[in-house]
Amino acid sequence: MTDESTKQPWEWSESHWRGLVDQVRAGRPLKPTSWPGGARCAVALSFDCDHETNELRDGGRSIGRMSWGEFGARVGIERVLACLDRHGVPATFFTPAVAALLHPDEPKRLVDAGHEIGIHGWIHELNSVLPAETERELMLRSADVLEKLTGVRPCGMRTASWDFSPSTLTIQREMGLLYDSSLMADDECYELLQNGEPTGIVEIPVEWIRDDGAYLTMLRMGGLRPYTPPREVLQIFIDEFDAAWEDGGLFQLTCHPHVVGYRSRILILEELLRHIKAKGSSWFATHADVARHVTAASPL
Repeated sequence: MTDESTKQPWEWSESHWRGLVDQVRAGRPLKPTSWPGGARCAVALSFDCDHETNELRDGGRSIGRMSWGEFGARVGIERVLACLDRHGVPATFFTPAVAALLHPDEPKRLVDAGHEIGIHGWIHELNSVLPAETERELMLRSADVLEKLTGVRPCGMRTASWDFSPSTLTIQREMGLLYDSSLMADDECYELLQNGEPTGIVEIPVEWIRDDGAYLTMLRMGGLRPYTPPREVLQIFIDEFDAAWEDGGLFQLTCHPHVVGYRSRILILEELLRHIKAKGSSWFATHADVARHVTAASPL
């Protein structure tokens, strides 16, 4: 039997490259014909509360970079919550378990304010470099920590850095999760397939276009520099929302308290919400609420 792993990609057999592609695929579309209350568009805001784990996950020990993460928990989250409260809208906060343990009052406070907490790994680890059993143990342990801190068992997850391993979907199915929000095969929700088999798990797709970190992240010792002014990022997000509104679809956004939470950047969230509210006919929902609605509209 030929070992495909020793071959160059152009030498792979068709069965091999098809097998790689078919591990996780987009299944049937789950765009509903209507949104609650007759809204034209659904708005699902999310915030990845990575905090200090951005540095810790790679074994980093930089006190400076950990203080950047602490800013997210100390200042950024406060500005985000104040903005959401002013506009009266819910959001989903994906939180690594270590970040939750470092700031144990945060998850409960978020849930008490009507927001959702989702799984975001143990220490923001990359799933694709883990043995399957290690990934499983960390996902289960993370869910346990978030449930203990909030009193609510998470029903959805986002993999750290949207890094989805060949084992991730199997573990999600074992955990009975309602949805994932890590993949990019559509603008609208869809059902995940595993090796061609429907899984019953809703994908709420993400995209770097709708992620603040893609425009505003800084890495001093590398070549990564913010290249887009906040008001231009705002316009990109507005354009994405307007197109979703015209389509009668879903506008999903990913932000980070340690990125968007600065004085000159929180205006992105503030002005975006003002624009959405002024346009009208939008349903603001947590990711779990979106997954439940599209599932009810198109039973899996």
